[in-house]
Amino acid sequence: MQTTLSLKDRRAFSRLYGRGRFVSCREVTVYYLKNRQGLTRLGVTAGKRVGNAVKRNRAKRIIKSAYRLCEGIIPKGYDYVFVARPDIDGKKSTHIEEFIRKRLVKEILSSQKELRGRNASGGHRKKGSNEKNS
Repeated sequence: MQTTLSLKDRRAFSRLYGRGRFVSCREVTVYYLKNRQGLTRLGVTAGKRVGNAVKRNRAKRIIKSAYRLCEGIIPKGYDYVFVARPDIDGKKSTHIEEFIRKRLVKEILSSQKELRGRNASGGHRKKGSNEKNS
C-alpha cells in the first residue's frame, strides 16, 4: 500500500485551487495537480455550508475512508484536495469510493495521456496546419 502524506499548508491548497484540474459530483469536488516531489499528498476540507462541526467532521471522515479504500488505484505523484459539498450529509463512504473509482481515476489517466500526446508532438502545431488550402 502506498503512503499518502497530509497536505497542510495554505500555499499548497491555493496552488491546487488556482492551477489544478478538478472533477465534481454532488457530494464532493476533487482538485488534483501533479507535484514535483513524486509523493502523493491529500488534503480534505469541509466548509460551513456542509453543516455544523459534527457534520463537517463526519464528511471528512467519510472522504478519508473512501480514499483509503481506493489508495492502491489512485495515481501516485499528485496532490489531491477533496472538498466536501452540502449533499454529502447522510451519504456513506461507498458513494465517494465509487466516484473515485469511476470518475477521478479515469479523469487523471486521460489527462496523463493528453499530456503524453502533447509532449510527443513537441507541444507545437505545424505551421499552416490550421489554414485552408486555396
